[in-house]
Amino acid sequence: MNLDYFFSGLDTQAYKYMGCHKRDNGVEFYVWAPHAKKVEVFMSKDDFKVFYELKKTDYRGIWHLFIDNCECIYSYRYRITCANNNVVYKSDPYAFYSEKRPANASVMYDLSQYHFTDDEYMEKRNFSYNNPLNIYEVHVNGFKHEGELTTYQELKKELIPYVKNMGYTHIEMMPIGEYPFDGSWGYQATGFLSATSRYGTPWDLMDFVNECHLNGIGVILDVAYVHFATDGYGLVSFDGQPCYEYSDPRIARSQWGSYQFDMGSGPVISYLMSAANIFISEYHFDGLRMDAVSNIIFYDGNKNIGENKAGLSFIKRFNYSIKKEHPDVMLIAEDSTDYPHVTVPTEYDGLGFDYKWDLGWMNDTLKYYEMDPEYRQYHHNMLTFSMAYFYSEKFILPFSHDEVVHSKKTIVDKMWGDYDTQFAQCRNLFLYMFTHPGKKLNFLGNDMAMYREFDETRGLDWDILKYPMHDSFNRYFHDLCNIYKTYKVFYSYDYDPNSFRWIDADNYKQSIYIYTRYEEDYCFLIVLNMKPISYTDFRIGVPYRGVYTEVINSEKDIYSGCNMCNFKPVRSKKIKAHGLPNSIAIDLAPYAGVMFSVKAKNKIPVFEEPVKEKKKQSNA
Repeated sequence: MNLDYFFSGLDTQAYKYMGCHKRDNGVEFYVWAPHAKKVEVFMSKDDFKVFYELKKTDYRGIWHLFIDNCECIYSYRYRITCANNNVVYKSDPYAFYSEKRPANASVMYDLSQYHFTDDEYMEKRNFSYNNPLNIYEVHVNGFKHEGELTTYQELKKELIPYVKNMGYTHIEMMPIGEYPFDGSWGYQATGFLSATSRYGTPWDLMDFVNECHLNGIGVILDVAYVHFATDGYGLVSFDGQPCYEYSDPRIARSQWGSYQFDMGSGPVISYLMSAANIFISEYHFDGLRMDAVSNIIFYDGNKNIGENKAGLSFIKRFNYSIKKEHPDVMLIAEDSTDYPHVTVPTEYDGLGFDYKWDLGWMNDTLKYYEMDPEYRQYHHNMLTFSMAYFYSEKFILPFSHDEVVHSKKTIVDKMWGDYDTQFAQCRNLFLYMFTHPGKKLNFLGNDMAMYREFDETRGLDWDILKYPMHDSFNRYFHDLCNIYKTYKVFYSYDYDPNSFRWIDADNYKQSIYIYTRYEEDYCFLIVLNMKPISYTDFRIGVPYRGVYTEVINSEKDIYSGCNMCNFKPVRSKKIKAHGLPNSIAIDLAPYAGVMFSVKAKNKIPVFEEPVKEKKKQSNA
């Protein structure tokens, strides 16, 4: 225990001594309460209740107690006598476990008794720059349950086989630190080290992560370190005065009404770094996704107010410290700002994240697909703009829970048009997503084309898979996931600008986009038709001579499409198109997304300046 480290905001392992710990012959407590006159621990089990007084052992506010011959079986609270003699009862900020809401006492728990069997996975894991990263975002209670809350054990039996079968590589769990209000989804917590008791014990959670690893699935934890819940038994005015929140009332409250962490306080920084480290070290989580980073960079996320210097310092210290201890763990920023160098290492004056959510891509893309196709020609650059900035950061393309709540409609329901048209465009959308550079993230339900928005009290509408349109969409999504994992061009070359090339980015009149993804073995040609118009013998310039084979077509009948496909391989001809000396002629259905492949080994792609086409496309 190094209290100088703790108070300097350098301690990632404060959880190993702060809070309540089982020792060989008893139980030990440490708590930080700098303004308290007196601190006691109130322990209870069944009808047994007892108080013990802690002793102040450091002038900076550390209180300590050791209870000899005490079992680690009690629930407990701190009873704190404040400077004004008021008495408050508080849950332990460093508790590993808590009573199930609406109860709120901390519970003694020994994490060391669970034994992982995932050594093989842990030795090989990395942050996936050159590996597939296709994330399934999950709310524990939102996947599948009947009546009572889902348990981690049920999730182990139901979720893991589904994720593995679909072809996802990782599960991202929405926040699971202890929180009082179900409707906050965990984003306003009271116990940041306490795995919520809603779904089981800490050992149950460890067992779930272990089983994921045994099945080759990584697990990422969503964390919200900007703010905390206002409930009186939690962190707010912990010893009668601000400890974890800013003391300045002008910035103490967040835009959500919660309290904001004081990013300039050493003990608070050590607390948050330890909260992250416990889930990485003790639970074997493979990554952290930090929520609302914009609200750490800028006060209230508002660039006009100015940078939060303490917040920026916290991010850099947090990421540097976690990476130093766990270099193979990925750190992901949910950041809606244009602040630079978010994914640049801290030693090069970046913020030190491995990835950043591309929220600009998400917003532009969904707005475009919501639009009447007649007007898409006037907004053509909404789908091309992302490639103008894409290589400035290491981006993840997200369709997260934020896009399917609060009356925003689900992904399929955002699509323009009637039922059949919505599905056709949604299939087109996901082909675009999976072939666009960047790692992928989708919230549960997206891969089933659910029409009902997310509700934390209900599981997915699994019954919709009885309907052919939803079932075939789920199959289509499965096929996209597995194509993504099969061909390394879609994951190994995400951040290599040489692996992407527009063939035609300017065809706004027909609202058609054509681009290639290529590496040393294969070239993939992607064509997206954004209008309800079909084409026969649609000529496309290609960078390689050879035979082009249709890999997937969103309008194939097995996906409930019109089946206007290119069933036979298409050989290129020496006919100029799109500024290229060779071209192919294809059939293109309304709203179709089509991918072709051609062998590209030992060949160099040929690109020339575009030339004006003389031959008009034939319409059907």
